Amino acid sequence: MGESDMQDPRSTAIEELPLTGEPLPLDLVNTVYIKGGVRGRMIDALAEPPDLDVWLAAQRVRFPAPVADEMLRAAPADSSLFDDFLGLRRSLRALAGVCTASGTAEPADLAVLNTWARRAASWQELVQEEGLITVIGRRSEDDPRRAALARIAAEAVALFAGAGTGAELLRACPAPGCVLYFVKSHSRREWCTVGCGNRVRVARHSRRGRDAGR
Repeated sequence: MGESDMQDPRSTAIEELPLTGEPLPLDLVNTVYIKGGVRGRMIDALAEPPDLDVWLAAQRVRFPAPVADEMLRAAPADSSLFDDFLGLRRSLRALAGVCTASGTAEPADLAVLNTWARRAASWQELVQEEGLITVIGRRSEDDPRRAALARIAAEAVALFAGAGTGAELLRACPAPGCVLYFVKSHSRREWCTVGCGNRVRVARHSRRGRDAGR
């Protein structure tokens, strides 16, 4: 097998995520999933810093243009950046669970989310350059990857905030052996993926068959 035929296993792990295309906070949460249903095993697609680079590259177009452009030139993720993403992911998962189960949020999770959301601030300033007054964009977070993390946090605040924001449509997939979250994008959507729905229907059919044979 030549080098051109070999695929980066990290790229494969990101490509094999069972659910993508949800709001960015949920896409980050859903990088942890169970492969194989009830008897499956937990998979973490962000197991080490290079995995984060792959995930951010896949999500890059969903961030504002200046941030997305700078991400192309950013150095590889280090352990500090990796820990920041995992820390927010833990808090987002906990808060998604609270929102879908009508629970009470832990102050520590709210603090992590709000700290990063504050760092999403951006604004415009007037400057004079070569005799011309022009507008330039500024943001509170210089590192483009951390600016992306702050953007995810800000979107989570909007997602989890309450009625009219999408929070009422946030769902934890009810399929046994699934830990994913999704937004109920249409009235008939009950599962995170078709695969979960099919698995539940097959289980119901088998159960009815066993019950009928008694």
